[in-house]
Amino acid sequence: MELENQLKNIYSQITSPTKGLPQPVFNFISALTPLVNVDLLVTDEQGRILLAMRDDEFDGMVWHIPGGIIRYRETLEERIQRTAENELGCRVAFEQTPLAVNQLFADHAVRGHFISFLYHCTLPKGFVVKDKEQFQHGDLCWFEKCPENFIRCQKEVYARYFKDNV
Repeated sequence: MELENQLKNIYSQITSPTKGLPQPVFNFISALTPLVNVDLLVTDEQGRILLAMRDDEFDGMVWHIPGGIIRYRETLEERIQRTAENELGCRVAFEQTPLAVNQLFADHAVRGHFISFLYHCTLPKGFVVKDKEQFQHGDLCWFEKCPENFIRCQKEVYARYFKDNV
């Protein structure tokens, strides 16, 4: 009965699961169950792949395919566009059928298991990625080859999509 009361107390502090969860609750859930997410495989006319730099608490500064965890009662299509807006700053065109459904595993318990729907996406005309010499969290860059500092759990399943691995 005590555990039940504790869970009721936690649940009462969640204002809107459709908007996200308090970080401690999210961490608890992600340590117990796989998270469902979308990953956006954004390519250009030259076959390059667009990656985003992230300062990951587990892996440090690494490149990753933009992606987002699906919220309660959110559709895949809604999450694709919210992820594109959050990580790329624009909406994207995407193929309705995912390229793949993958399981991604990390070496840590929190956020350590994902069921990921990979969607092929294209950017709107006129979208420009600025060239840089140094990258910070949130920066974007086109890649022909899989970078060395690609987040490990994605590298294991997505490296095959780069030109040098086809």
